Amino acid sequence: MIKKVSKHIVQNESLLFEVSSPGKRGYQLPQLDVPAVDAEKVLGKSNVRGEIEGFPEVSEFEVLRHFTRLSTWNYAIDLGLYPLGSCTMKYNPRVNELVARTEGLAWAHPYQPESLSQGAMEVIAALESALAEITGMDAVTLQPAAGAHGEFTGILMMRALLETRGNARKKILVPDSAHGTNPATAMAVGYRVENIKSNSRGMIDLEVLEHAVNEDVAGLMITNPNTVGVFEENIKKICAILHDKGALVYMDGANMNALVGVARPGEFGIDVMHLNLHKTFSTPHGGGGPGSGAVAVAKVLTPFLPGPRLKRDGDLWKWHHDSPQSIGRVRAYYGNFGVLIRALAYIMAHGGNGLRQATLDALLNANYLRKLLEPYYEIAYKAPSMHECVFSDDWQAKKGVRTGDIAKRLIDYGFHPYTVSFPLIVRGALMIEPTETESRQELDLFADAMISIAKEVEDNPELVRGAPHSTRTSRVDEVTAARKPIVRWKPQPTESQAAD
Repeated sequence: MIKKVSKHIVQNESLLFEVSSPGKRGYQLPQLDVPAVDAEKVLGKSNVRGEIEGFPEVSEFEVLRHFTRLSTWNYAIDLGLYPLGSCTMKYNPRVNELVARTEGLAWAHPYQPESLSQGAMEVIAALESALAEITGMDAVTLQPAAGAHGEFTGILMMRALLETRGNARKKILVPDSAHGTNPATAMAVGYRVENIKSNSRGMIDLEVLEHAVNEDVAGLMITNPNTVGVFEENIKKICAILHDKGALVYMDGANMNALVGVARPGEFGIDVMHLNLHKTFSTPHGGGGPGSGAVAVAKVLTPFLPGPRLKRDGDLWKWHHDSPQSIGRVRAYYGNFGVLIRALAYIMAHGGNGLRQATLDALLNANYLRKLLEPYYEIAYKAPSMHECVFSDDWQAKKGVRTGDIAKRLIDYGFHPYTVSFPLIVRGALMIEPTETESRQELDLFADAMISIAKEVEDNPELVRGAPHSTRTSRVDEVTAARKPIVRWKPQPTESQAAD
């Protein structure tokens, strides 16, 4: 049951610069028992760093207490639901963390001889095999560091294949329901981007697509399920339209949390796709990383995979550099290895039936929330939702309340906000992805909060427009923060200094 939030007094936290006092130190070293030397004379002045101007001088206890207090301000998956759509911010089992910290794997160095790296190479080989099976593709590379890097790798391979056919072509088609990195990736590889409009059901319009595909089109970058949480039910026809014109189909696999164990993109006709291992296969990816954008390809693209490729040679795994058509390395070494270990542990712990059940639970949770919230928020598309559901703020906008206001009010109820104003094709979007790890009790609490806010909009819209009310920092001026960011701290004069 949601309790109404009341205002309360909160203690702010000073910057370490502000609590600094000259002479304070967080360490104590014994007296030198050898003669002192002049570092500049021994190492050379250019190799010795001077004092850092304005560096805070604080005690060990002040540092400890400062960062501990700050940690209590953080929202985390260990505290509650992350309803961020298209991000799959789910709880990741701690056993995966334990496995990734296994000494022989955690401290393995990529420059070790192959004879001493067989365990790490076995992990890579097993994961490549598992992901190929899950996706229905022919081969996998684990080099790309994250999703957009995987996109870049995939489109580079598409271009390389088309070049061997004599024409790399000029443009890539990108639906308006695709992820925002897709058009940037296409342009980075040297293609023009042509936008494909969705129909009233949030899917690609086949007639529009057929009209757009010509001899200049290298391929289509499609997200499936797409960013409005809808499965492209005509995906096989879409692939056939591209293939009939000699073009290729790239699938953004960031939403594979809705497909694993249920459907395999290779069977749709997809030529190349990436997987966000840090989303679907268990690595916490908040705060910018780490990530892994594994890329799976159909047989026609296997000669162009980044090298080196891992192959069995007798009883040993070895790296082979004998791929003359390879696009070459896309990353140093062999990928973000810690993420790869976690992904394999996740897959092995679940097994095929477990992975399928996780997907079905994700679908169930999203549709359960959709059913609870549909009477209070306008659903963007009537088509069935997959792992996420997208609402519009159209009903609340009539009272002057927009999606950002609702999200900030949600903070007062103790929840992390959903994805705000995305996807862009939905005006005032509220994008919610509960993932498979949330219980019905947690979903009910979240739904209660959203319903309570919808009622507040009707009765007291000013309350919602002024949210959040219970945080240490009230609503910030986001426009000024974006236009005039303060990226370096400067000491503020005291009252006496200001008076002088």
